[in-house]
Amino acid sequence: MNFRQLDLNLLHVLAAIHRTRSVTAAGKALSLSQSATSNALARLRRFFNDELFVRSPAGLQPTRLCELVAPAVLAQLRSLESLVSGQEDFVPATSDMHWKLSMSDLGEMLFLPELASALRGEAPHARLSNISVAAADVAAALESREIDCALGILQPRHRGINTELLFREQYVALSAPGWRPAVGRAGRSLSAAQLAQSFIVVASPTATFHSSVEQMLGRMKLADRIVLRARHFGALPELALTTDLVAIVPQAYAKNLQQRHDVRLWQLPQAPYYDVRLVWHASTARDPAHRWMRALLQRLFARPGSGKNAADT
Repeated sequence: MNFRQLDLNLLHVLAAIHRTRSVTAAGKALSLSQSATSNALARLRRFFNDELFVRSPAGLQPTRLCELVAPAVLAQLRSLESLVSGQEDFVPATSDMHWKLSMSDLGEMLFLPELASALRGEAPHARLSNISVAAADVAAALESREIDCALGILQPRHRGINTELLFREQYVALSAPGWRPAVGRAGRSLSAAQLAQSFIVVASPTATFHSSVEQMLGRMKLADRIVLRARHFGALPELALTTDLVAIVPQAYAKNLQQRHDVRLWQLPQAPYYDVRLVWHASTARDPAHRWMRALLQRLFARPGSGKNAADT
């Protein structure tokens, strides 16, 4: 194949179909008719001498060659877009940017109030949406610009994804203020023996569930002590306050709750750490607007000594 014979406009079609898995949806995204999009796909197939996409019950599925080419094409298109648009200054006080972030329900409770307050003060015309994206799909959502960045217990290892550690903490136990372990002394921590006599509740959000808590309890042979699995962290305070259940929650969330509820915190043996990260696509690394938002998130939520996992200068 001769690269000089390729109409570079076709690469936008390739990237759009790869993202949407649909000729119709790709055409709408590019403001093209379905026939024009189908014609572009036919030209791409002739150039690459490959089907590129094959039909399946789940939509168009990329061939092996397409999986090699399309992500690289999209990354280059995004980089070029950022290079061109990055020449303009970003003025937060006058910008009407619509920011699209992805946070879990726990992230909303921990981050959204402070972030909203900062935006109202520094970028009063901006808008913000929290887009629900499963942890496994964050990299794809960043690549397709469905979201601008994500915060949470995330470790995407895809090419072109940058991450920064905001803070690292452990899980703790949360109970009503008058709750006491059935055996042993009531100190600052709960022992494995005390947990073995307790009734435990955990949160298992469908989209963002990380199994480190259940793995910890499994190692301690305490998995059978989980008597309730809630879908959202927001249910746990009331459960702990009105029952004899002990909730296992992230420490940051527990300390946040202590400001509003009369709850008691307990340290745990063998408690797993969790890393809360800021995640973004490399194609936005030099975009002034995105740099400003990342700097704001880092200023609000990063803790001293966390360190960086990706350069963002």
